[in-house]
Amino acid sequence: MKSSFYIPLLLSVFMSCSSSSPDGGNSGGTPLPTNPTTPTKPLTDAEAMDQVQKDAIKYFWDYADPNSKLGRERYLTEDPNFESNIITTGGSGFGLMSIVVGVERGFLPRAEAVSRLATALNFLEKADRFHGAWPHWMDNKAGKVIPFGTKDNGGDLVETSFVCQALITIREYFKNGSTAEKELAAKADVLWKGVEWDWYTQGQDALYWHWSPNYGWEMNFKLEGYNECLITYVMAASSPTHPISAEAYHKAWARSGAIVNAGSQYGIPVILNYNGATGNVGPMFWSHYSYLGLDPTNLKDKYADYWALTQNHAKIMVQYSVANPKGFKDYSDKCWGLTASYTRNPDGTTGYTAHQPNNDNGVISPTAALSSFPYTPIESMKFLHYLYDDNKAKYVGIAGPYDAFSPQYNWVTARYLAIDQGTIAPMIENYRSGLLWKLFMNASDTKQGLIKLGFSSTKYGF
Repeated sequence: MKSSFYIPLLLSVFMSCSSSSPDGGNSGGTPLPTNPTTPTKPLTDAEAMDQVQKDAIKYFWDYADPNSKLGRERYLTEDPNFESNIITTGGSGFGLMSIVVGVERGFLPRAEAVSRLATALNFLEKADRFHGAWPHWMDNKAGKVIPFGTKDNGGDLVETSFVCQALITIREYFKNGSTAEKELAAKADVLWKGVEWDWYTQGQDALYWHWSPNYGWEMNFKLEGYNECLITYVMAASSPTHPISAEAYHKAWARSGAIVNAGSQYGIPVILNYNGATGNVGPMFWSHYSYLGLDPTNLKDKYADYWALTQNHAKIMVQYSVANPKGFKDYSDKCWGLTASYTRNPDGTTGYTAHQPNNDNGVISPTAALSSFPYTPIESMKFLHYLYDDNKAKYVGIAGPYDAFSPQYNWVTARYLAIDQGTIAPMIENYRSGLLWKLFMNASDTKQGLIKLGFSSTKYGF
């Protein structure tokens, strides 16, 4: 009997509550065959990007929850029905953006996609909300909250911000389309404007992650940078209905300026203080989740140049793998990428951790390099070919690259997590065409929110 256990967020500040809790270790990662596979004809770069985007989108299309059309928290190929009732809010937001990519690329039929998106938004409309914020997990029948932890049974503002990033993208993409598309865009707008961001300040100059109808503010997790929560402050400042003050961003998120860090790794500036990794970088998803819509190109405020910040994050990850201080097999500029994902426990079972330079156990998470295409196109392309040309039989399955693998231990977990698959197609698309960045950044409410917080962007004229 498999069990699910929860990693308490407060045990480790750098661990993301938007990351999934692991399932139990009774069914661990699958040992890899020792015989080499026969290589196929190498893909061109364009073919490889098309293929991995199509594959990752499958998670939210072929393997989406059939009732809500939203993303399942996880999919285990060895046990497809495991936790099949759990809908993940943040991962579903990434999935909604993945479907927009699928429509734009012609991978998905437009009319069917609009219908499915409408079903998803109707589900979100009826689901449990707590002062406008959705919970981290919901059941797939009626959208009732499933506790992520004992006291985490109410609104999750960070997960909600990932959904709102998607809602604005959907609104902008479909607002001038057919009647059905305009209705979809209008529904997205209403849902996004229903979040009471100001409630989640507790009347202070700060945002707080959770609120529970049973436990109130007992989790008391203030959103302070730097981690994946930048988009939460951007959304809260951009709200035309329940905005927060700019002071919350500067005093809490930016820690009154203490967010800045002058350190470097491999001669590359880290720029900001990564929570739990001061002077180094955190898991790679911190440069993905906020940036599916938020374009870091030429984006600046008084704390950072966000293109330098995100690109340097990825470059440091590459250089760490090249330097390979722990001597793990295959680590190089074509096999790299540390982020939160499934992991190999010391006893060979499957667990979960936030891989990063100060927490490296020899496990590579494909989403780390693939979702970094905008920042490190050469090294991300090398990794893509490493997966699809050299190791497809080992590391790629029914919905794209498996969540994690380790050449060092001849190990792979043939499992998927929505939050990991969900960033792949959008970030590759931002590299290829800038589609989602343009949609999100040109939205009037987004622009006003960024200006309010003191951001500037020569690319988008503010």
